[in-house]
Amino acid sequence: MKRMLRWLAGALVVWLAGVFTLIWQGPPAATMAGPEYVVVLGAAVVADQPTPVFAARIDHAVDLWRRGVAPRIIFTGGTGENDLFSEAEAGRRRAIAAGVPASAILTESQSRTTLQNLVFARQVVGRSNVLIVSDRLHLTRAMAMADDLDWGAAPSPAPNSAYRTWRTKMPFALRELYFLHHYWLLGE
Repeated sequence: MKRMLRWLAGALVVWLAGVFTLIWQGPPAATMAGPEYVVVLGAAVVADQPTPVFAARIDHAVDLWRRGVAPRIIFTGGTGENDLFSEAEAGRRRAIAAGVPASAILTESQSRTTLQNLVFARQVVGRSNVLIVSDRLHLTRAMAMADDLDWGAAPSPAPNSAYRTWRTKMPFALRELYFLHHYWLLGE
């Protein structure tokens, strides 16, 4: 019995280490022929300003739009408890201030989770080919969800993520390890 428990514990450690490595590395940035949208996954807003994490995602989407990678951007995310604007609206405002015309921006302001970001964004844009923008550590889970939604999506990690040091990356990666397993087991 002890031998079997040690074997199971060892197998669990190997499994968790493997999944953690996938999260840490994140999916490779993929190129896609003619994406129609850049979908920016929401992150926190403080009052009316995106946090540095969300600002990096927004700025990356703006850069993709400027380079002509995709003609439209959709910002996702609802309103937090003390926020003046939804995450989507804060993203829209920052993108407009950076020169993206309002006509090139769509928003989805009801979602509260990553899965909802994707489900509601897909309701807005249909089966369009999209690039999904988030932090590299978040994209393993986001892409698993997009794949389960049978969405033609490719990852595009924000290169200037606020998660840059071991001190900031490790807690986020461990959180993603938990939430990825939560999604696999419970669907959210």
